[in-house]
Amino acid sequence: MKLPLILPLFLLIYTTNAQEILSHEEAIKIALENTYSIKIARSNQKIAENNNTPGNAGMLPVITGNISKLYNINSITLGLFDPNLPAIERSGVANNTGGTGINALWTLYDGLGMFIARDRLRELQKTTVTQLESSIENSVAQVSNAYYDIIRQSRRVKNLKQGLGISNDRLKLAKDRYEVGQSSKVDFLSAQVDFNEDKAALIATEQALESSKINLNSLLIRNLQTDFNTLDTIIFDKNLSLELLREATLKQNPNLLLAEQNKRLAEFDLKLQKAAQFPQIDLLTGYNYNLSNNGAGPPQGTKSLQSFALNFGLRASINIFDGYNQKRRIQNAKIGQEIANYQEGDLRNQLNTALERTFLSYKNALELIKLETENYIIARQNIDIAFERYKVGNSTAYELREVQRNAVAAETRLIESEFNAKITEIELLRLSSKILD
Repeated sequence: MKLPLILPLFLLIYTTNAQEILSHEEAIKIALENTYSIKIARSNQKIAENNNTPGNAGMLPVITGNISKLYNINSITLGLFDPNLPAIERSGVANNTGGTGINALWTLYDGLGMFIARDRLRELQKTTVTQLESSIENSVAQVSNAYYDIIRQSRRVKNLKQGLGISNDRLKLAKDRYEVGQSSKVDFLSAQVDFNEDKAALIATEQALESSKINLNSLLIRNLQTDFNTLDTIIFDKNLSLELLREATLKQNPNLLLAEQNKRLAEFDLKLQKAAQFPQIDLLTGYNYNLSNNGAGPPQGTKSLQSFALNFGLRASINIFDGYNQKRRIQNAKIGQEIANYQEGDLRNQLNTALERTFLSYKNALELIKLETENYIIARQNIDIAFERYKVGNSTAYELREVQRNAVAAETRLIESEFNAKITEIELLRLSSKILD
């Protein structure tokens, strides 16, 4: 007889227990596998690796083969020197020529441009590695922020539910007192209004929690409606050192490394433009076969002609004057080098500033956690005392409401301070490129 009542309860418990518990590490693992920016960075790295070859730098010979067959139909009139002989006329004369061959060109010297180009290709490949590292670290930071935002919203929901529970108990008590004539209807209605107010705040926070889950699912590139729970604790690293973080940032921050690599690329660009001022020496060789067939008939020359030719030699060329374009390109390359230096210096200054500000926020958040923890403990004690006093009639509904609001606000401030401490910690680790440690 009791089975119909027990079965739904069993199914509810099973569904709750079966809901996914997503850990921070698992979220990061999923993101590293699915994030599009990381996939794009890996693809760009493969392209740069494919481009980094001696042939792309111009260090290897270029060999081409060719084959041709051409036909033409002519109408000709041949006038002779002997006036006694009539002119010879032909129409529809079919001639054809054909040939095949192989040719090679090998640049022996170009002002060392080919070696500079090879070094530039290697540096470009390094930049794609740095860009991949930056994409990974940014993705980990975004996922971490989203994950701890869910913990924040979950704890706020729990906090508001506790406050709503107190409002509900107060509403029941006020209703009972009103019905037996121990309290006025104003107290009952006031309790109802406060309960509705707390209920509305809970609904809004639950919506924010669902929105945070959608945001994390989006970062993980999976179904946005996937439901899951997270762990509810936030662990801090309270021993971060500003000096060590600054040293690591200036040494291994990927954006700063990329700026330094761009400086080297600008140096290579300038060297390439200067190399173009030197002579270029090429080795040329080839072997060609040609065949011509003459359909005009006698006395118009030969019937057919075959030729076999092997050719080889050196060719030297130098730019003497090109409208000052080479000079302009060198000047622009020098300006590009200056810009790269400015960008690296500007980024270094921005990183130092961001590190100082974030570390200050981090230390303040840790101090606030201590203060708000004490406030929260006191506020919870006050709410228990105030509710007991309200039940026996030693305090008013207004006094209970104020104590209740203070308790909810104290826990909210504690949750926010812990969240802010974790977010600033994540940003410090991202700036110093320690987020993957």
